[in-house]
Amino acid sequence: MSRQSHSLNLGQPLREVRFNDPKAAQAEQAIREKERAIFERGRIEGEKRLGEQLLQQRNDMLALQQGVLKSLQEAVPQVVRDCEQALTALTVEVAQKLVANIPVSAEMVEAAIREALSHVEETTDYHLYLNPEDLDLLERLNAPFLTAESKNRQFHFHPSGEITRGGCLVKTRFGVVDAQRETKLELLKQSLFA
Repeated sequence: MSRQSHSLNLGQPLREVRFNDPKAAQAEQAIREKERAIFERGRIEGEKRLGEQLLQQRNDMLALQQGVLKSLQEAVPQVVRDCEQALTALTVEVAQKLVANIPVSAEMVEAAIREALSHVEETTDYHLYLNPEDLDLLERLNAPFLTAESKNRQFHFHPSGEITRGGCLVKTRFGVVDAQRETKLELLKQSLFA
């Protein structure tokens, strides 16, 4: 068989001409099917990875939320304790300033002496140390404490510049009782902050 070649001359270029080959159409269809399958597999894998990332982010957010809540639960009691201490300190400071501004009277000094004596053991000799101004005040008013001798007890009053106004110090053979305002405030602070 001999092949012959024929030429065709066309007056204008051909457009949208298709070669009608069933094998080529099947191959093109197979390529499109493979592309769709690859695309679908990629989409499914992408959705799966996205779902895993979203789940991980959700777990991370839950862990963060739990950490924040735990921190708050631990912080609130500490804030309450800090506030209590600050309020107590403020209250003591206010009390200290109020007490410091109260004028010293004979009644106040006598009350301090009575309180101090209530804390000492039975003895015959009491040595009471007062601020010199407080002792002068009691002497000017002829306070009954200055002349008090009962049940064979003797009170010895001594001026001392180391004792602050409104307080006293009682010495007996059994010990010393410090009834100064500063000492009482310090004891109050210690009891409140213990």
